[in-house]
Amino acid sequence: MKVSIIGLGYVGAVTGACLAELGHDVVCVDLDEQKVAQVREGRAPVFEAGLEELVRKHAGSRLDATADLRAAVLGSDLTLIAVGTPFDGRAIDLGAIRNATESIGAALRKKRAYHVVVVKSTVVPGTTRDIVVPLLEESSGKQAGVDFGVGMNPEFLTEGQAVGDFMAPDRLVLGGTDERVHERLDELYDAFGPEIPRVHTNTTTAETIKYAANAMLATAISFANEIADLCAELGDADVVDVMHGVHLSRYLTPLADDGNPVRAPLASFFEAGCGFGGSCLPKDLRALVARGAQLGRKLPVLEATLETNAARPDELLAVVRRQLQLAGARVTVLGLAFKPDTDDVRESPAGPIVSRLVAEGAHVTVHDPVVSELPAELQLHQDRIVVAATLEEAVREADAVVLVTRWEEYRELPGLLEGLAASPLFVDGRRMLDKSDFSRYAGIGLAS
Repeated sequence: MKVSIIGLGYVGAVTGACLAELGHDVVCVDLDEQKVAQVREGRAPVFEAGLEELVRKHAGSRLDATADLRAAVLGSDLTLIAVGTPFDGRAIDLGAIRNATESIGAALRKKRAYHVVVVKSTVVPGTTRDIVVPLLEESSGKQAGVDFGVGMNPEFLTEGQAVGDFMAPDRLVLGGTDERVHERLDELYDAFGPEIPRVHTNTTTAETIKYAANAMLATAISFANEIADLCAELGDADVVDVMHGVHLSRYLTPLADDGNPVRAPLASFFEAGCGFGGSCLPKDLRALVARGAQLGRKLPVLEATLETNAARPDELLAVVRRQLQLAGARVTVLGLAFKPDTDDVRESPAGPIVSRLVAEGAHVTVHDPVVSELPAELQLHQDRIVVAATLEEAVREADAVVLVTRWEEYRELPGLLEGLAASPLFVDGRRMLDKSDFSRYAGIGLAS
């Protein structure tokens, strides 16, 4: 199939490269000429494990990029909209969706063949039905369901393992306005075969499935963090031990066919830490709460999930303060990305943690294996923050070392800190490492 993808951000780049790997002819569209040039040269426009190899493999053959949206739409059978939908404080910003939709419709005005337009971006329930379809009809002068089809196909990609998630999906959610759309979407994913469950539904249900899935994961994280706060107050309970006992439930550790226990992936979300971040969970929960408010429906569980998460940086700093006077202290923060295996710093708890350390007079050093520049929110403090090139350099003179991101490289810390002349306080914001491996240890969900 000939596929055009509007947007060369995280979702668009991964989707384009993976669809090329599945055998489709893909052209990605973006106004950013640098991104277009990168794809044409066989380089990935975003950092993601395995993406560079796929782009290099298919660039110049089944994968191309252009700034010419009209030509891309006219030369393809199906168009995926994969532009950003940031949250503006009140609702998601649909400006990019509207612009892409109007441009696609204008191109369809000149196209005689039946074409399918599919929303891949995460949009609040009702967006495809109430905004995308009317805009396409208005800008094309044609009728949805007759002259062209409209679908909604949400992505379920985890940053750091997005290529694997795309190539080995656990389900395909296919929303469409008519049967021909569903046939075209089935054809798009024909390479996966019948063993992958497919949910054929309408566009609003498909949009809601995406938000419900992310809301479930975020709620699990905030639940574990509330239990962590309780454990810290109890004095002789450790959240790591508590959640280990919870994880052994058959809900989270079912038995395999051979009778051996298998830890369900969902269990990893029931672990305490310093909060969730990234481009999806915080934004999607806020957008869903705002959408509920527009409809006159409060979503108190999701509101509480956000409130709990917003408090996590302060909870971690409270752990540090109980052990150390921050003014004048040398504090190293490990991890700027919101999670390992990505360079995404959006909504990372590291941002507010570093900002507050600086505000309280600490001398801050930061380190991340992939992120080498301070995020925009920390640029104002760049003269008071040292970015260390290596882990050894980052911890060498620290009074306290605060772990924020679960990078595997940080498993070297016990031996590294043990070899220092003065052992710093180690504050485990992810409860990633064994507390018995440190002479001075503090962590989330553990009494001081």
